[in-house]
Amino acid sequence: MQNIHLNLTIPLEYAGQRLDGVLATLIPEHSRARIQHWIKDGHLLVNQKPTKNRHLVVGEEQVTIDAPPLELPSFTAEDIPLDVLFEDDDIIIINKPVGLVAHPATGNYAGTLLNALLFRFPELNEVPRAGIIHRLDKDTSGVLVVARNVTAHTKLVADLQAREMKREYIAVVQGEVTAGRTIETEIGRHPRSRTKMAVIHNGKRACTHFRIGKRFKNHTLLNVQLDTGRTHQIRVHMAHIKHPVIGDKTYGQLRLPKKASPPLIDTLRAFQRQALHAERLTLKHPTTGEMCEFTAPMPADLQHLIATLKTEDA
Repeated sequence: MQNIHLNLTIPLEYAGQRLDGVLATLIPEHSRARIQHWIKDGHLLVNQKPTKNRHLVVGEEQVTIDAPPLELPSFTAEDIPLDVLFEDDDIIIINKPVGLVAHPATGNYAGTLLNALLFRFPELNEVPRAGIIHRLDKDTSGVLVVARNVTAHTKLVADLQAREMKREYIAVVQGEVTAGRTIETEIGRHPRSRTKMAVIHNGKRACTHFRIGKRFKNHTLLNVQLDTGRTHQIRVHMAHIKHPVIGDKTYGQLRLPKKASPPLIDTLRAFQRQALHAERLTLKHPTTGEMCEFTAPMPADLQHLIATLKTEDA
């Protein structure tokens, strides 16, 4: 297994915060405990000098990590079908289907994308999180990237943190949205429901851009782009502006429009997951440096929903 090599710059926005906490945010694929061990053992330097976990950053410090290979947790490889859009020696591009959890967690230790990746690509056993760089919610479909080796993983994570990786989504929301806009808030755990996220004052910065893709009677198709990648970010932001994503039972309730046709009513009632699809991913190839763009076709249920909304407008 390869050593972990990583170089990054602390953004100014983290000034005044503890080093170990900042790094746990910037490189989330590594736990805070692991980062603390690296600092203690001298594997992590700030401006080429050893430091301490409680060091308060000022911003723009250069952090260098040269650490021994990770002792990775063991997960079971499972023969689960994968829709691979592209693969080479460094990256794998997946079209994740609705209903597939990305990574094992409480209640979902098997049957996940990670288990499927380990079966088809056994070499991912040596890469953190089996190379998964970013996640999609269980019931969100679409394109995501997997790093095939530690070097590619390190570069892609750094690009994601530097916002050089662009993610674009299609969302169908309730209500008639009048114009595109940028939503910038702080998002964190809901103060009363720990399984939900919410717009709160002491959360982490979350920035979402959207433009109008298509207006329907009582609904709108949006093209959404993320600057940040907070949990449930699009769903929380759409609910925050009173236009929840269709089918999102966590952050919204079904609204049946007045005078809606029976086919539309049936379609809306039958749509039991959030109408959210990761359509496009743009990234810099970790080896060649070439800008690459990948797209994932919309799943059949979302196509049917949009077609029904168009018929309602006819």
